[in-house]
Amino acid sequence: MEIVDVNVYYLEMLSPSRRAVPAPCDGLSVLHVVTPTVGEYRELYNAVGREFYWLSRRKLADAALASVIQHPLNELHVLHVAGTPAGFAEFDRRTPNEIELVQFGLTREFIGRGLGKWFLQWTINQAWGYQPHRFWLHTCTLDHPAALPNYLGAGFVLFKQEAIRREL
Repeated sequence: MEIVDVNVYYLEMLSPSRRAVPAPCDGLSVLHVVTPTVGEYRELYNAVGREFYWLSRRKLADAALASVIQHPLNELHVLHVAGTPAGFAEFDRRTPNEIELVQFGLTREFIGRGLGKWFLQWTINQAWGYQPHRFWLHTCTLDHPAALPNYLGAGFVLFKQEAIRREL
C-alpha cells in the first residue's frame, strides 16, 4: 500500500460551451447504455481508469454498484470508434438543476488521437440538453496530464481545489 499526495480540482460550467470541435476521424458513435450490467461497466471502468487509479467503483460490491449505475438518473454514454469501445462518460443527474460528470475518459489505445476534445464537447452538449443550472466535475493529479487542460479549454472553470493524501 502506497500513500501519495494528490491535488483535487473541482470544475464547473454555468452556461453551455460554444467550442466547435470537428470529429477527428470517421466511424465515431456514442451509445447511451440505458441499463448497463455490472460486468460490462466494470470492464469499461477498468479499461479507462486502471492506470489513473480509479478505485471508488472497484471497491463497491456488485449490488451496490448496480444500484448506482442502473439508477434512472445515472447515465452511461460509451464512445465507439468503428464499433470498438473507446471510452465513456457517466452523468449523475440526481441533484435537481445540476449534472455531475462522474466519470470521463478514453481507453489507452485511443488516447492521443484527438478523441478526448471531441468526446468532451459531445458530452457537454448532451448535458446541457437537460438545461441544468450547473454542470460540474472533479479531476486530480492522478488523471491523464491532458485532462485538466482539456476541461479548462472546454469552458469549465475551477471553483475549488484541495490537497489530499490518497492510498493507492
